[in-house]
Order: sequence, then C-alpha cells, then structure tokens
Amino acid sequence: MNEQIVVAVDGSEASQAAVDWAATDARRRGRTLKVVHVCEQVATAETEYCEKALAAAVDRARVILPESEIASALMPGHPVETLVAESARADSIVLGSRGLGGFAGLVVGSVSLLVAGHATGPVVVVRGTDPVEHGEVVLGFDGSRPAQAAAEYAFEQARARGARLRAVYAWQAPPASPYAVGYGGYVASVFKTETAAMREALTPWREKYQDIQVIDDEVCDHPVSALIKASRTADLVVVGSRGLGGFASAVLGSVSHGVLHHVEGPVAVVRPRKG
Repeated sequence: MNEQIVVAVDGSEASQAAVDWAATDARRRGRTLKVVHVCEQVATAETEYCEKALAAAVDRARVILPESEIASALMPGHPVETLVAESARADSIVLGSRGLGGFAGLVVGSVSLLVAGHATGPVVVVRGTDPVEHGEVVLGFDGSRPAQAAAEYAFEQARARGARLRAVYAWQAPPASPYAVGYGGYVASVFKTETAAMREALTPWREKYQDIQVIDDEVCDHPVSALIKASRTADLVVVGSRGLGGFASAVLGSVSHGVLHHVEGPVAVVRPRKG
C-alpha cells in the first residue's frame, strides 16, 4: 500500500489550503507527507521563487506535523505530467482548486482538472477553508468500477475521521411523452430496482467497515445536483473518475467535472489503479 500523501504547491492561497488539508490528512490517517513544487521555469529568479514557496509550504506543514519527517522536492517539468507520474507511487495527490497561473474567473484550474482526470488513485482538490466539521463524508455511487474505487477511499476517510458516510445514488428518469399511460408506475418500479442494486453493490464495503454509519441517500435527480446538495453538510465529497482519455471534461466524466466546479468544499476524484 502506498503510504505517502503528495501535496503540490505554488505559493498561492489555494495551495496553502491544500497543504493544511494534506498535513491534517497525513496526521489523521498515519501517512507520511511529501511537499512538491513543479517549477517549469529555468531562470534564476523563477527558481528562487520556487525554492522559497516550497520552503514556506514545508514550514506550514510542520505546524500540523511537528513530530513527523516531511519530504520535499523541487521538480522540473510540466505540472500535470509530473504530478500524474507521482500519483503512481502515492497514497493520494492533493492540490488547490486554482493556482497562480489560472484565470481569476475560473473555479477550478486546468492543472487540477487534468491531474484529477489522468492521475492514478485519489486526487483531492481543496476548495474553501471552512473550519466547520460536519462529521460526514459524501460518496457519489453508481456501482461502476470507478465508484467502487471511490467507495474504498470514502470509507477509509470516514473511519479515520470518525464520521458517518452518506452514499448518494441519483437516478434520472428517461424522457417520455406526457401522454404515456402508466409511465409514472414504470419509473417508480425502475427506480426501486436500480436503488436496490446500488445497495447490494455497496454491501462489501458495509461489511468491511461495520463501524461506519452509512446513510443511503437515493434520489431521483441529476447526480451533480444531488451531490451539490449533499455537500452542504459534508467534510469531503468523493466521486469516481472514468479515466478514458481525451480532454479534461471527457476524462473526468460530466459528474466529476460538475462536482469539481460546483462543490465548495474538498472533493476527492478517484481513478482505479491498474491491476
């Protein structure tokens, strides 16, 4: 099992929030921490800035992890490619929602989206610094392989936090003519069947984590809308990533993409590991 949480920093306020989240998660789950700064520039002035930003981030992490050894690395290359490579050896990758290079109007930057879409294992995008703890982890679940990988991470997080887990299954009825006779009864029957299948698919995790209180939240709604609503009382929202390749929105899938853009707190996007 990979034991090292990797947090990417660039000196921005968002990356400072990511350091706090990663260090706290390392303390809570008994993991080691590695702070990295991917420095694309080779000019002396840029390198000096990168070194200072990295050192400041390590100092910030030490406040939360005073007794732990914290690794750090100034890494050359493209941020997305470098962090994706790091993810193969990491417990998880943590980064801020938008770094210094992003446009001010963007909620989530391109680096965060691309890393979340291509990395192996969990990628946590930290947005917001709400100090209120709700004692709940939200899992977006549809029974797929990515959702199963997300479930593993969500249950582990819930146990480490001593929190309950809310499993959200959102199902949208297919469009039909308003004149269709008996359509409402058909929809209700299908929804009942689908939700029963989702509960069954989550059974192995319930059995493995019997100490976790699980709330089944089954709604007839768009998944993004349902997860946004659930996130209002969540410390972390966890969803799976399809990881099919291509542009960021296609890689993540519409649900992961929508959740990253609209949920105000930390979001973990989990792509299944190979093997």
